[in-house]
Amino acid sequence: MTAPADVTAALQSKFPQATLRPSGDHPALNLPIAEVFAALKYLRDEFAYDFLVDVTAIDNGVDASPRFTAVWHVYSTTGHGYVRLAADCLNDEKPQAPSVVSLWATANWHEREAFDLFGIVFENHPDLRRILMWDGYPYHPLRKDFPLAGIQTPLPDLEVGELTGASVKPAPMAGGPFVSSPGEMNMTDAEPNAKDESWNERSEKPASA
Repeated sequence: MTAPADVTAALQSKFPQATLRPSGDHPALNLPIAEVFAALKYLRDEFAYDFLVDVTAIDNGVDASPRFTAVWHVYSTTGHGYVRLAADCLNDEKPQAPSVVSLWATANWHEREAFDLFGIVFENHPDLRRILMWDGYPYHPLRKDFPLAGIQTPLPDLEVGELTGASVKPAPMAGGPFVSSPGEMNMTDAEPNAKDESWNERSEKPASA
């Protein structure tokens, strides 16, 4: 089993621009996004990080630049260790990252999810389509400028919408999944401010909410 320090040292030797990333659990490094594909291939081929756990992203905030950071977690099924690589996207308006589908087939769905929820385009992905929201949905729900309760949006099938009068509506937060019930552990410090919204299915959302 290769020690985590050996892996990070090898990565920094192979990719001199790699820097240690603060982490409370696994070895983690920041890399220029142009070097991510080569670094992940290096981890797979030289250190047996054969399992891509996930591909995700961080929205650093609407006023931040770089705004988006792409993140990859890989695991070695023989060494039983994880490594996290992170890279800032160069374009804040149209973030891009390299696809690693050619390294791990499972990246196909991971990258589609990150594209769907964050709007990051994975270059050379074989079929980059939304995986949770429908094609043509105008928003990316995990961006920080997307309201916690959601945005009212017409259904993709206009005929169904006309027939049923239904649409995608913001979700009431009072009593919702982020609010603990009486007698349960107090989660106040961890709950979003949306818990203070008193509107629900039977009470219209106030204009100021």
